[in-house]
Amino acid sequence: MKKFSFLTLISLVAFLASCSPSREKSAATITSLETRLFAPAATGFDKVKADSLLTSYESFIKRYPEDSLAEKYLFKAANLAMNMNSATHAIELFDKFMEKYPDNSKARVSMFFKAYIYENQVKNLDKAKEVYLQFIEKYPDGEFAADARIALQNLGKSPEQMVKEFEERQKADSIRVADSLAALKPAKHARKK
Repeated sequence: MKKFSFLTLISLVAFLASCSPSREKSAATITSLETRLFAPAATGFDKVKADSLLTSYESFIKRYPEDSLAEKYLFKAANLAMNMNSATHAIELFDKFMEKYPDNSKARVSMFFKAYIYENQVKNLDKAKEVYLQFIEKYPDGEFAADARIALQNLGKSPEQMVKEFEERQKADSIRVADSLAALKPAKHARKK
C-alpha cells in the first residue's frame, strides 16, 4: 500500500509539473495582463487584473530566478505592489531587488521608493528618515538625491505647513532683493553729481 501511495504521489507531481506553463507562455501571459491593465482605454484601476499580474510576476520570478526577465519583473512587481498600497509587500520586493541586483541602476530607485513608502503609506517617519539618510549617504549625487533631501526637510509636515514655509521664503527673498536694489540706487545718484 505504501508503494502505491508513493508511486501515486510521484505521478501526481510529474503530471502537475508537465501542466505548468512554459517560460514563454508565462512571459506572454504577463505581457497580455500588462496590456490589459495599463491600456489607454482602461477606465480606472482594476484590482483583480493587478492582483493577477502581481501573482504572475512573482510566479515567473520563483520559477525562473536566473532568467533575465526575472530582474525586470521583480522591479515591476515591487512598483505594482506600491501602487496597490500593499506597503509591506512592496518593501519586501524592493528589498529583494536591492539585495539580488545591487549594481542595477534601479536599486537606487528601489531604495528611494522604500523610503517613500515608509513616509507616505506606512506613516513611519522615523523609518522613512532612516532610509532617506541611507539613500543620501549611498547616492549623494545620484538621481533622486535632491528629492530625498527635500523629503527629509518636509518629513511630517502637512501640505499647509509646506505652503506657508514656501510663502515665507518667497517673502524673505523679495525683501532681500528689494533691500539690494535700494542699496544700489544711492550709489547711482552719487555718480551723477
